Order: sequence, then C-alpha cells, then structure tokens
Amino acid sequence: MTKPPTILCVSGYFKGNRFIETCKREGCTVYLLTIEKLLKEPWPRHAIDEVWALPDFENDETLINTVAYLARNHEIDRVAPLDDYDVERVARLREYLRLPGMGETTARYFRDKLAMRSRAEFRGVPIPRFVHVLNNARIDRFMKEVPPPWMFKPRAEASSVGIKKLSSPDEVWRIVNELGDLQSRYLLEQMIPGDVYHIDSVVSEGEVVLAEASRYRRPLFDVTNAGGIFATAILPREDPDAIELQQLNKELILHLGFVRGVLHTEFIKGRDDGEFYFLETAARVGGAHIAEMVEAATGVNLWEEWAKIEISQGEFPYVPPVARKDYSGLIVSLSRQESPDTSAYTDPEIVWRLDKKHHVGFIVRASTPERVQELIDAYLPRIERDFSATLPAPSKPTS
Repeated sequence: MTKPPTILCVSGYFKGNRFIETCKREGCTVYLLTIEKLLKEPWPRHAIDEVWALPDFENDETLINTVAYLARNHEIDRVAPLDDYDVERVARLREYLRLPGMGETTARYFRDKLAMRSRAEFRGVPIPRFVHVLNNARIDRFMKEVPPPWMFKPRAEASSVGIKKLSSPDEVWRIVNELGDLQSRYLLEQMIPGDVYHIDSVVSEGEVVLAEASRYRRPLFDVTNAGGIFATAILPREDPDAIELQQLNKELILHLGFVRGVLHTEFIKGRDDGEFYFLETAARVGGAHIAEMVEAATGVNLWEEWAKIEISQGEFPYVPPVARKDYSGLIVSLSRQESPDTSAYTDPEIVWRLDKKHHVGFIVRASTPERVQELIDAYLPRIERDFSATLPAPSKPTS
C-alpha cells in the first residue's frame, strides 16, 4: 500500500477517540459508523472525514448492506471495532468485503465465552470446569460432579453483565426453563474462590510487545453486584505471579491464534490450590479506565497502539513503543454527589482524576509498587466515607 489506508471505525458505544485521532495523525482517511443516539456525543470531529449512523446494529444484514452501499463511493481499506460488542460484527464485515484483519472464526474466541473456554480446554490451558447449557443430562451431571456455587454466564455479553451466582440445582433449572430456546446462549461454570487478575497486552504478528499484569482488589462481579469501590494496580514485575501470568498470556495468545491488536485477559488464582485459571479474554482495550492506568505507568496508550496495528495489518512495519517501568493504580467509585469535590486529595502521585457526574476516581503513579499500594490502601476508606454510593447491577452494558 503506497498511501495511508482509509479506515472505517465501527462503534455502538461512545468510545475510542484516541484510536480515531491516532488514525488521522497517521495520515488515514477516517470514517465513523455509529448509532443515531450517539451522534451528539463529543466525537473528535476534527479527526473524522465523514460520520454515518444507523438506528442500531442489531441486524447484521442491514449493517453489511449499509457498508457495501457506502463503499460504492468511498474506498475502504480497513474496518475496525471500537467496542467489545462490535468485534464480531466487524469480523463479519471484513470477511464479506475481503479486507485484512481478524475474521469470524478467530473473533469468536474473543467474544464467545463458550468458544474461548472450549479452545483453551482443548489446548490444555487451566480453566474452571464448565458445561454448555444445552444438553439437560450433561447439565445435571455437571451439577452432581461440581459442588455449588456456580456462575451462570451469557456467552456473548461483556464484562460481568448478565452473570448470576447460583447455589442450587433448583435455581439453575428455573432459569433454564425461563430461557426456553435461548438456553444454548449460556454456560454454567465452577466458581473458584480467589483473586482475579488481568493482563493488558499489545500484540504484533503474534508476538507480545507490551503486557502489564494487574490485580483487582475485588472481582468486578462482586463490585457490580454487591457495590463498593473498584480498584486495581499493576503487579511488581518481578513478582512470581506477574511472571507466571506473562507466560500464561503468551501461551493463550498462541492457542487462540491471535495475530495482532490489543487484548484484555482475566485469570483467577485459586485460593485453595494457588493455581491460575483462565477466565476470559477480549480483543479490545480494557474498560473502566484501565487504559489510562497502563499509560500512567508505561507512557504507552493502548488505544493509540491498537490504531497503529490496525492500520499496518502486517503490510508495513509496526514499531512498538519504548515503555517506562513505573507503577500505577486505579480507584473508581460511584459518588453520592453529582460533582464530587476531590480537592482534599492532594498527593503528588495523583496523575488523573475522573471527570464524570456521580463518579469519583483517581490514578496514582509511583516508581515503586509499594507506594502505589500504600496510596490505594489509604484512599479506599476515605472514598467510602466521603463519596461512595451503590446502584443495582446493570442488566445491559453501560459503556
């Protein structure tokens, strides 16, 4: 390709401004296809050549026909998703238009919880025991062999949306019967008590060029469903857990056939046996401002690197950035106040403050992980006292 490609960004949620701006800065012609209710959001219009919208993205045929119609008078060299829910849609578009990038088969490993578990299990990656909610005899056998509680998970939702913790066969059968023909869209999984970790990666031509391993203070499922404060921090890079997670991450990328892009992957460390188990992965930038946390520690913005890799698609070199080796941590909470006053939080390590109604949040950066943990330990009770609020768990994604 002799000139920067034309890229169509597809997003059913308002996110990815840094991705869009990076594409324009790299010389691309940039188009955005979104949904009508998002047209008034503050997209970086200065970096977008044209914007189109559909009422929604629910009908695949409508989406394909729309992009094919636009392609009559607009050359499109790349199509990129900006949200987890767009990954499979865009893979389908690439296949239909015969454009470079991840196709449908591989994309399923990064959207469908059943597909990623089945592949991981086949390749010998440690995972919690699970059963597809399809065959009643197998479901019954699973519940007899694996003690409760169990996690009832939708195959195609993101984050912890739609996940239920169940404690008895009666609860399981009640939900299965209510679902009717939709039961095959779910799986039932062993609940392993333990700490949940995430590793956020940049991958180019199958090689991990950057990866940071972090630990959640509480699993996101617990925060979403029981309330409380969300917090995570980058692990000491020489910590045995961080080293093991890096190796597991590399193996998983190989087994799932991921070639290029960014990944947000979660593992749980069993409290009883100290072993790591793969939970799930997504071919996107981690949500909840994790990208900002990684950038604070490394100087590398995951959205920007994702954009550069999507542009290159292996057709011309991608040059990975040189990362700093600082440490950072993230705290986010709902706030009782619409515009919380955080002026009493004055530590010089604060490098980012969340600006969102009824929310409070900080990112802290330090040269040592111990200082980051010290600040998080100090802030958690203060935020609980000064601001914290709870809401019912969402039944649908909110971002």
